[in-house]
Amino acid sequence: MPIMFSVSLATYSSDMAQVHQIQTLQQSCEDCPIRNRAVCSYSTRDELAELNAAKFYRDYRAGSEIVGESELMSSLGSIVTGVVALQKTLEDGRRQMVGLLFPSDFIGRPLRSQAPYEAVAVTDVRMCMFQRQKFEQILRENVSLERRLLEITLDELDAARDWMLLLGRKTAREKIASFLMILARRARSSDGGSLSNGSRIQIPLSREAIAEYIGLTIETVSRQISGLRKDGLIDLPDKRSVVIRHIDHLRALAGEEVHDYQDSASF
Repeated sequence: MPIMFSVSLATYSSDMAQVHQIQTLQQSCEDCPIRNRAVCSYSTRDELAELNAAKFYRDYRAGSEIVGESELMSSLGSIVTGVVALQKTLEDGRRQMVGLLFPSDFIGRPLRSQAPYEAVAVTDVRMCMFQRQKFEQILRENVSLERRLLEITLDELDAARDWMLLLGRKTAREKIASFLMILARRARSSDGGSLSNGSRIQIPLSREAIAEYIGLTIETVSRQISGLRKDGLIDLPDKRSVVIRHIDHLRALAGEEVHDYQDSASF
């Protein structure tokens, strides 16, 4: 996992390091760590060659803005490494985090020139990017790319509905369990492993940011995490790590089926 960002996203300042640079790496699409999950996962060898010729990599430091809300988007692409937060600014100036994106998630909307949300790097992030107009041109001629992008969009819709349930109906304890399960599934999806007792996950958000994200106070977040540890469901080896001791109990508490499955939706 990338370096953790230790400041709440709601309080990061514009004078923080926001340096990003275009990388000239020539990594083959066949060797890409997100090859089997990204928007290009259904592409044939010839289609990959076309995408490979058009792509470029861009790195963002933790805390930097990837795209601003309502900004014109000249490029779009997939997260290769790192975690990104989506935020919306309210009329009174407050910011609300509305989603977390992980490796293989797609940032940007083809055929839409403006960004609906602000995207901020929670950790150091590397993205595989395309110029928007070039990607739209490839998309019109590439059925497999179009199909995968539709799947990603539908997964995001399902995730949004699940998140509405979490915010509207789940208790504080269930919210924390659900949040930990989201992180655990995405971490295992990234490294190809399976979830089991003893699985260790990194927490990319401060407790203040977690509270903002799932609609609780910081005190309630801390109290519920401590409660899960006291009940033996998790261990806390440090401030940014969680070891899951009873995966089935944590799944049940989150309201999930007790079996292994892959999760491709962003939250």
